[in-house]
Amino acid sequence: MSEPQPSAPAIAAKNIRKVFGATIAVNDVSFAVEAGEVHALLGENGAGKSTLVKLLSGLILPTTGVLSVFGMPAVLDAPRASHARGIQTAFQELTMVRDLTVLDNMLMPYPPINAFGQIRRGEARRRVEAHLDALGLGDIDPQAELRDLDLNQRQKIEIARALFRQPKILLLDEPTSTLSGRDIDWLGDLIEKRRGAGVTIVFISHRMREVRAFCDRVTVLRNGRHVATERLSDVSDEAVIDMIAGKALGQSFPPKPPVPSPSGEPVLGVRNLATEKRLADVSFDLRRGEILGVAGLQGMGQLELFTALFGMEESTGDIRVEGRPVTFTSPRDAADARIGISLVPEDRKTEALFLKLDGKRNVSLPVIDRYTRFGLIDGAREEADVSLVLARLNVQMRALWTGVKAFSGGNQQKIAIAKWLFAQSRVLLLFDPTRGIDVGTKHEIYALMQEYAAAGGAILFYSTEIAELDHLAHRVLVLYRGRIAADLAGGEISEDAILRATLGGAPASLELQ
Repeated sequence: MSEPQPSAPAIAAKNIRKVFGATIAVNDVSFAVEAGEVHALLGENGAGKSTLVKLLSGLILPTTGVLSVFGMPAVLDAPRASHARGIQTAFQELTMVRDLTVLDNMLMPYPPINAFGQIRRGEARRRVEAHLDALGLGDIDPQAELRDLDLNQRQKIEIARALFRQPKILLLDEPTSTLSGRDIDWLGDLIEKRRGAGVTIVFISHRMREVRAFCDRVTVLRNGRHVATERLSDVSDEAVIDMIAGKALGQSFPPKPPVPSPSGEPVLGVRNLATEKRLADVSFDLRRGEILGVAGLQGMGQLELFTALFGMEESTGDIRVEGRPVTFTSPRDAADARIGISLVPEDRKTEALFLKLDGKRNVSLPVIDRYTRFGLIDGAREEADVSLVLARLNVQMRALWTGVKAFSGGNQQKIAIAKWLFAQSRVLLLFDPTRGIDVGTKHEIYALMQEYAAAGGAILFYSTEIAELDHLAHRVLVLYRGRIAADLAGGEISEDAILRATLGGAPASLELQ
């Protein structure tokens, strides 16, 4: 292997094309990432970003074209080949093993081995502990099983593992999709330090605020093709969004509809709800036509609130639907047609969908009894009905017979939402529904939420993006240490007011340390 060229780009893609059967995922893409810069890679879901990440990570090979690393052509035919070139990836869809400890996940696949082929576990633990401490993650126990950590902690460990291998090039695939507030500041500090040490970073995201804060240049992909590469200082957010979508989207958020009149019994009434962990004492009403936002820093009880209302977690307190007291022993109880509460969870791949099943079966599964008689399913009627809801959400009709794992994250999320629209749920619990979703699909989900509420549905909506709560919610409940710290309505709602309340009422000037 020849020596790398010091002045060459860290990554250069020339006429890269990747074909999967009849699908062209990347089509004649050429661009370069300069050594030592933080380079954003943007595009809608399905634009080709994930394919490029997989190509650079050694998970797939290009059909045609050449990838170069520091000026040298590179055949990245396996992850080890990518690692040997100094490339490490922190994936959005976490690659770690949930049943193993943090320590074991950090060591894979390169644990320190002694002369007898045994792992030097004492040395390994000391190294991992020192590494976590250096990253500000010393509160995470290396012996903890990954499954016991929150999603944002697992995302941090994914990033920490990539850094543990001391990369020259770091690929960050939607690293802020599960992070908010102080965690995003943590990532920003980490990126700045690595940039100062000469590490090249490719930052894949749908959040323009973080792209603007962290990155030097941006490359935009659309429909598998390269649209433009620009310095961020030379282009506006609106211009970038228009390049991503291929059309002017106008305002980022639709106009907020009028506040519904508070007539009749609340659709969902909650009094003194508490769980064993984190949720202490929460009471609120949710009415027809209302979008009720929930805000809070990580670990303030928001996840427990949603899982308790969907029967996934034991709770105490009083829950009423249309004035009737209800008790949940499982999600089946909550989703029952007589109650009609549904949940779109934070991790669609592991909690919302069966990836190997097609879209038709994922959508119809909660209400398959509608199509079953004498143990037989009326497949034709099922398909006809599912096709209507997929069309309403602008999901390709091939989802009727194609496994959902073949679809982009945005389309997977729309299928997860379609399932509960199809079940005619009266209450939608949406937990960070636009996480890792492109700007165009976000617009579709925003419009869908408003359409659902306008038709008389009720939505409880948590988001890590405070701007979404500001622009979409009629009211916003802010959780702090398991309790409601603020109930904001109408003109009281603003990003500043929500942020202050998430900090327990601290001044807005307080930095998120």
